[in-house]
Amino acid sequence: MSGAPNRRRAAGGLPGTWGARLLAIAFWLLVWQLAATAIGSRIVLVGPVEVLARLAELAGTGEFWRSVATSLSRIALGFVAGALSGVALAPAARCSRVARELLAPVMGALKAVPVASFVILVLMWVPSSELSVVIAWIMTMPIVYTNVLEGIEQTDPGLLEMARVFGIGPVQRIRLVYVTQVLPYLRAALSLALGLTWKAGVAAEVIGLPDLTIGEHLYEAKVYLDTPSLFAWTVAIVVLSVGLEALARRALDAALRRWEARP
Repeated sequence: MSGAPNRRRAAGGLPGTWGARLLAIAFWLLVWQLAATAIGSRIVLVGPVEVLARLAELAGTGEFWRSVATSLSRIALGFVAGALSGVALAPAARCSRVARELLAPVMGALKAVPVASFVILVLMWVPSSELSVVIAWIMTMPIVYTNVLEGIEQTDPGLLEMARVFGIGPVQRIRLVYVTQVLPYLRAALSLALGLTWKAGVAAEVIGLPDLTIGEHLYEAKVYLDTPSLFAWTVAIVVLSVGLEALARRALDAALRRWEARP
């Protein structure tokens, strides 16, 4: 019983974490509205009420949902491909020094080169409709690779020694020791990569302009100085990002619990 008052005091007297967050959001929405009123130019800045009204108007059209579905499916495909590539390459790098040295400059370049440079280069090789898939793969793979490799290297030697003492075979050793030790690293990698991949994929669409995508609508709003639509699509991107990360986190936590509960 004493924990609840302590939590309320830690939040500065606010009614819990969600109450504090809602108050913070309300504060910044008010600041946004006051700034839009003070500037007085719809081209420069529009208030949150107008943005939400425009978002509701867009959400009532089929084109909005087709564009969201197109962007989501392509970026998700690249994300899954990048995750699988990273998971596959990390054990190879751990087992072979040659593979590790060969992969090191590639992974370093993928992490260091700006997304815009990759977008321009990739557009020379693939059609714009496949651009976000490739960019999502490029963003995801090095993050997953690095974290999974770190997880493998941090595997407790005592557990491996115990597995050898009890005569546990290589396959079971991988399942019972390595996978269990690496899963938290993989979860962290996927959570981090998801948000970055989503933003990079949409940015690639803004440059490549594939038809019926979120990026195309963002570019059109910018060209036609349609500031309400620009902000409305941006809000949609943020909401989708937050929702996807929450769903992915819950799915990964559930998968981790099920794996740990296996006999």
